[in-house]
Amino acid sequence: MLPDIERLLILQDRDQKIRTLQLELKNLPGERASLDAALAHGSSKLEAAKQHARDVELEKKKLEVEAQAKRDSIAKFKTQQFQTRKNEEFQALSNEIKRFEGDIEKIEDRELELMEEAEKMKGTVGEADKQHAATKAHTERQIAEIKSKVATIEAQVAELEAERAKLSEGIDEDLLYQYNKLFVNKGGLAVVALEHETCMGCHMKLTTQTAVRVKGGKEVLNCEQCGRLLYYAE
Repeated sequence: MLPDIERLLILQDRDQKIRTLQLELKNLPGERASLDAALAHGSSKLEAAKQHARDVELEKKKLEVEAQAKRDSIAKFKTQQFQTRKNEEFQALSNEIKRFEGDIEKIEDRELELMEEAEKMKGTVGEADKQHAATKAHTERQIAEIKSKVATIEAQVAELEAERAKLSEGIDEDLLYQYNKLFVNKGGLAVVALEHETCMGCHMKLTTQTAVRVKGGKEVLNCEQCGRLLYYAE
């Protein structure tokens, strides 16, 4: 086997490893984004539960104020009843008192409903808070793992690229250019074996003459079909 082909095979191995690592590195931000999205969803769910609980409490307070205002009005109406001597006015005040008492009864019914809902929301908020805390802890661990993985992969790529630079030294420039172009265009497989007169890149049979020349190992030859660089696999 020609020395340049041997070096290109080693170079191809390093390039394939670099490509695999870079692809993994490219996918990691997507994993991070998915984790962030899951955490944001949990936060949103928790905040929605808390907001609903706050809304319930706010409505309760408003109803309490409204009910108290109506009780104060009833007390005022009763005072006015004692002061009036007109039957019509007395009756009108009685009607107002009755109407306000009916309003208070409705308010109190709604307050009971809200008390039940507030109690239920305590459980809902508690469960959402618990789930969010668990999701956050899990997400933070995974994000830390991703950061560690990124650092490890970047270090591996830097090491391989430094090794690749040394391997490239001394290889014929035209041959290296051809290899680099083939590696990109042929899916990371620029140098392939010849087995049974067949190119292991495109799996097409070569002419007998070309196969014999490849087996001779005295010159750099390309597949007649796909253009890949060939070597004889003994």
